[in-house]
Amino acid sequence: MKIKDYLTVAIVACVASVVISACNNTTKTTETSPNPTTPAAATAPTPEMSGMKHGGSKKININSAILSELDKLEAKLGIPALSNKIQAERPYKTPEELVSKKVIDQQQYDQIKDLVTIEDIVLTGVEKDADYMIKLGLMKGHLFVAKELLDLKQPKDAEPHIGHPVEEIYTDVADQLNERKVKEFKTNLIALEDLVKAGAKDMSKVTNNLKESQESIDLAIAALPETQRKDPKFVLQVINGLLETANSEYGASIADGKFKAAIEYQDSRGFIAYANMLYQGIAVSMEKDQPAAHKIIIDNLKQLTTAWPKTMPPATPVKTVAEVGALVRTIELNTQKVITVAAK
Repeated sequence: MKIKDYLTVAIVACVASVVISACNNTTKTTETSPNPTTPAAATAPTPEMSGMKHGGSKKININSAILSELDKLEAKLGIPALSNKIQAERPYKTPEELVSKKVIDQQQYDQIKDLVTIEDIVLTGVEKDADYMIKLGLMKGHLFVAKELLDLKQPKDAEPHIGHPVEEIYTDVADQLNERKVKEFKTNLIALEDLVKAGAKDMSKVTNNLKESQESIDLAIAALPETQRKDPKFVLQVINGLLETANSEYGASIADGKFKAAIEYQDSRGFIAYANMLYQGIAVSMEKDQPAAHKIIIDNLKQLTTAWPKTMPPATPVKTVAEVGALVRTIELNTQKVITVAAK
């Protein structure tokens, strides 16, 4: 599935519009869908149903993980800027050095010790392909938000969302890009970042570079077989990875019931936007072959999207961290049911 230029005025104006329009054409959710007013009642996926190595079961390499992955630890522990603290103390000889280097204390480490590692994680087959597309999807999400902020004439706020794809994510997928014979586009990303750092004074150049960067990511995604990109069970794995990261970023953006980090809020907004778009590409197939799961997933995506009403965070969160987490878990639970059935 080739995702065409999604940075259109309609989407920028309302990220949720695509999902909401699709939801309006479906019937009400079944009993298994959480009550919209009480999403915290959602059931988390069981270990048996979680088949994604890039999901909750994948350990995080504290020596090489990008900030978006480290943010999962930050969100779990509720420690502001923990991701940056972990990065600053690299390298680690053992995971326990998080404690000895005073990044976190022993009690906090005990909460995440099963989630961290210093060993390289080697993915193969479908898991490798899904991880590749998730990373490119994170790039898409960052550039989506950067475009919104540039349209609002906020180049300083847009800068980190252009910087993350080139400074972190590109390095993480560089080997795979080479393996898949994808033409390098890091040079263009750097040029775009430099233009924005300079204040985006020449908007025509910024617009052209941004468009070229977006098209380059699309070409990188197109390196995956078309049948795979249109396969619901594969796309659902990618969506789960994006939602998991968005959930962590959203949690990291809030402290004491208020948004404290606009960047993390915006990161998660971009990731949710792209996850929504990916689902629309398989919505017809899902509605036909998995109608019950489709109704639940699309209803929860609709509810989830309301947590990001605008590019800049609202004064008060529309949804709590627990509510967003519950909606994400419900979506993951139902996607895993589809993946499990398809695998049989």
